[in-house]
Amino acid sequence: MTGATNQTSTMKKRNKIYLLGLLLIAGNINRSVAQQKTDSLYVSKVWVADNGDGTYKNPVLHADYSDPDAIRVGTDFYMTASSFNCIPGLPILHSKDLVNWNLIGYALQKQPPFDVYDKPQHGNGVWAPCIRYHDGEYYIFYPDPDYGIYMIKAQNPKGPWSEPLLIKAGKGLIDPSPLWDDDDNAYLVHAFAGSRAGVKSVLMVSRMKPDGTELIGNEVMVYDGHKNDPTVEGPKFYKRHGYYYIFAPAGGVPTGWQIVLRSKNVFGPYERKMVMAQDSTSINGPHQGAWVETPDGQSWFLHFQDKEAYGRDVLLEPMTWKNDWPVIGIDKKGDGVGEPVLTWKKPDVGRTYPIVTPPESDEFNEPTLGLQWQWHANPQVTWGFPSGRLGFYRLNCIPKPDGFVNLWSVPNLLLQKFPAEEFMVTTKLTFHHRFDGEEVGLVVMGEDYQYIKLEQENKQLVVKTVSCHDARKGNPEKEIFQQKFTGQTVYFRVKVREGAVCSFSFSADGKKFTEAGEKFHAVPGRWIGAKVGLFALQNGKINDAGNADVDWFRIEKIEK
Repeated sequence: MTGATNQTSTMKKRNKIYLLGLLLIAGNINRSVAQQKTDSLYVSKVWVADNGDGTYKNPVLHADYSDPDAIRVGTDFYMTASSFNCIPGLPILHSKDLVNWNLIGYALQKQPPFDVYDKPQHGNGVWAPCIRYHDGEYYIFYPDPDYGIYMIKAQNPKGPWSEPLLIKAGKGLIDPSPLWDDDDNAYLVHAFAGSRAGVKSVLMVSRMKPDGTELIGNEVMVYDGHKNDPTVEGPKFYKRHGYYYIFAPAGGVPTGWQIVLRSKNVFGPYERKMVMAQDSTSINGPHQGAWVETPDGQSWFLHFQDKEAYGRDVLLEPMTWKNDWPVIGIDKKGDGVGEPVLTWKKPDVGRTYPIVTPPESDEFNEPTLGLQWQWHANPQVTWGFPSGRLGFYRLNCIPKPDGFVNLWSVPNLLLQKFPAEEFMVTTKLTFHHRFDGEEVGLVVMGEDYQYIKLEQENKQLVVKTVSCHDARKGNPEKEIFQQKFTGQTVYFRVKVREGAVCSFSFSADGKKFTEAGEKFHAVPGRWIGAKVGLFALQNGKINDAGNADVDWFRIEKIEK
């Protein structure tokens, strides 16, 4: 019996050791998977809002996500923003703590009417949208100021999203926001764009079918801002403690303020109160955004600030309630009008989440184009090809539009937003040129723009730097630098310093760079910030084209 007992004891020990080994292996696998998930999160080298000590700094998104709107579903926050003529449009961002945001997709893959938006329509297209969650579905209502109000929806914010449905046709209808009431009735508030409607500074409320597919009945004017709140627009509809609330910016984008209207009746009359203004801060025109609550009921407000070439970046403000009126930011004067914060304690969401930012650099190792990229019009399949494991993105030299004067008319500009006050872009590409007039370049695009390119001219490759001022007015380009280049692989670089001052350079080996032309001050595009990216073009039309294989595109801090 003693031998049997010892054998049993030995087997038990072996089993314990075996089980312990399995647990350790499983733990290591779980940690490895968790680490991979953490490692896969992109963290910018040039701007991170999370200070890592329980606080954050504004802006939480130092990029042009203008007219932001956000919601919370469970423990997840989702944001969208206007995208104008840039495609894919209606970006979808995700966060767990309102500070760290990840770009997870787009709701609009192609913009209708397709025959219109197959060409650049600068400043047109998707204006201020509104995202909501209702009855198990995600909705986005967005305006096209030339066509009316559209609705799209999805069961998953990553998509797929439905095709846009025009629920109210009309010129100048902008900034829609729906409200599903407690009694299952539905409503929508919107504003007017004076440039199209000939009327502005008023807010309208209409009944809406509960499925969001159509506005019904007559619209009712619930607020006229001409006296106290000129250019009132961007309304957002909410309900709290029996009050209907309309949050709305007024006073214009760079100089305005945030007001809130409230009423016990959806059609008014509404009381009015200013709740946030610039006051003593450097944050101009703080308004146009979204009220969100954390799971435990803390209120926060996301809004934008206009920073010219850098676009309209996104700020996060603490928000409190006083006598059923919101106070956004810090109420230093005690009058219920808050001012924005530069730094603050992060929202308490029960735990700490990893730092993450929207993607910027791209190694082009995936079978799809990175989410940071947008075209200037509905894309065509011939413009560019991802190569996946081959590790590059192929840009084809597309014929310039008929009557070409400058890049303002070019749709195949592959661009992304400025990500910080100062940054450096370097890209490596190999140019497979075939004919004279083919070119590939790195551009900083706006109403003024400048680019550096490699062009085949008289069967010789030449580096050129080209600038254009007031491109929207049809002004021609001006060549400011030229130098012959040997070899097909080139490194292009642009450094963007404070004040959006840009300097271009190039290299044959990625080590020694040659400055190319004078400095350039970037400016906004039409209702969007300046953007940086790539293009490939050719003169005339043939049955084949040269191309450029872009190895990588990296955004880093400027070398000292």
